[in-house]
Amino acid sequence: MRDLEFWRDVGRTMTAWFIGLLIATVAAVVLGTIIGLVPFLRRATHTTVEFLRPIPSVALIPLAVLVYGIQLPAALVIIVFASFWQLFVQVLYGVADVDAVARDTARSYGLPAGSRIKDLVLPTALPYIMTGLRLAAAVALILAITAEMVIGTPGLGRSIVFAQSAGDWVGVYSLVIVAGLLGLVVNLIFRFIERRSLSWHQSIRGEELL
Repeated sequence: MRDLEFWRDVGRTMTAWFIGLLIATVAAVVLGTIIGLVPFLRRATHTTVEFLRPIPSVALIPLAVLVYGIQLPAALVIIVFASFWQLFVQVLYGVADVDAVARDTARSYGLPAGSRIKDLVLPTALPYIMTGLRLAAAVALILAITAEMVIGTPGLGRSIVFAQSAGDWVGVYSLVIVAGLLGLVVNLIFRFIERRSLSWHQSIRGEELL
């Protein structure tokens, strides 16, 4: 029974991680692309971004609990807020890195906005997006477990707190090791995805040549 509950906790943690990372990824890519492509929006949001980005995610826990109680949405608020900025800033950098000559040429040939984004902006921004996604995945897992420990939503984090309260230090260290292994697996998976999706990019080709 304890083994079954352990796997349930792993599933709960990874579910919160996946949902939070998915929401953060969609929001960061869409908003980052729109804001990065419009100079006025980038200037108008710069101060707001610089104000919100340094706020520790754990500082939002009281507000999340007040609004959603001890439920999954409260944990998602923390996960999404933390991982969003990791990817959003990278998207802004990627969009800003689009070659000015190529952008002006596309405009002069009258390419539709959708084609410019698909064939020019996204290929340029993709290395930045993949880096941000790998960082966001790690941060999302950390915050998923942290939220479970502090808020008390079901998962590995809450099991660690329960084991500590019961004086089960073997259980505590075992769960901590499991959490570390999950982080390692997540990093390896996203590193693999990054290398496959950027196999055409010079940074990955350079690594393969070495």
